[in-house]
Amino acid sequence: MSLTRLQGIDPGRIGVFAGPLNGQPAAAQRTFVREMERLGYGTLWYGEALAQEAFARGAIYLAATERLVIASGIANIWARDAAAMANGGRTLSEAWPGRFILGIGVSHAPLVRLRGGDYGRPYSAMRTYLDAMDAAPWRGAAAALPPVVLAALGPRMAGLAGERTAGAYPYFSTAAHVREVRGILGPEPFLAADLPVVLAGDFAAARVIGDRHLSAYLGSANYRANLLRLGWPEADLQPPGSDALFEAIVAWGDLDRIADLVRERFAAGADQVVLNLVAADPAAPPLDELRALAPLT
Repeated sequence: MSLTRLQGIDPGRIGVFAGPLNGQPAAAQRTFVREMERLGYGTLWYGEALAQEAFARGAIYLAATERLVIASGIANIWARDAAAMANGGRTLSEAWPGRFILGIGVSHAPLVRLRGGDYGRPYSAMRTYLDAMDAAPWRGAAAALPPVVLAALGPRMAGLAGERTAGAYPYFSTAAHVREVRGILGPEPFLAADLPVVLAGDFAAARVIGDRHLSAYLGSANYRANLLRLGWPEADLQPPGSDALFEAIVAWGDLDRIADLVRERFAAGADQVVLNLVAADPAAPPLDELRALAPLT
């Protein structure tokens, strides 16, 4: 793994995206990240959307752990101006050196409209935003901007990630898409690949748990458009998605089968595979899944 663009941060080969943490109190979140660290995972990626604010949440995780790398995945550019984004990142980077990755993205049109923003030209908005981040004044203790990673689906955003940032974090993705993003980035930029994981004894049981995840994201115009661009027919994208789509996006089964699908993402060009823990109970912290998958680290 090349760490050149990550400024010496070692994110590890296996990360975790724990969506169910969004609804948990801070005490439960602290317990989860401490267990992650104990089990040997490299990085926690966490969302923002309309949930807990990205930098406040990052500080909770960094303060609760000693070594775990924490990565916003993603911090929404419509939630704060570019100076606030850059300086929020510098604040965490200065307080916890070498442990914070600033993942940022353009979010989705309905969420942007809720904030009063105009989603009309997301690529241009991101390019302008990165310029403004570079130019943002900073009057705190000496601190460099942490490595920035873009949430990238389409080729233009992936190209921008390779040109301007440390790398890319494609979400709701297939191995073929990861391979495409790596080809656009080139060999040096960091590539974290999201992989939804369902621990289940058979395919029917996996679908019962995983269909909730697929249905949520197939309702997003961005993810649907990307899958159509990759050649998936419209019929496969009707929520909760076809069996073929489920197999392409979700790793399900026992530990050995999931390990094979993790290796597939690495073979496609990922530097880190981010296990997106999809649990049977979406209201509970996925600690059982975290512990069961720890041998993959």
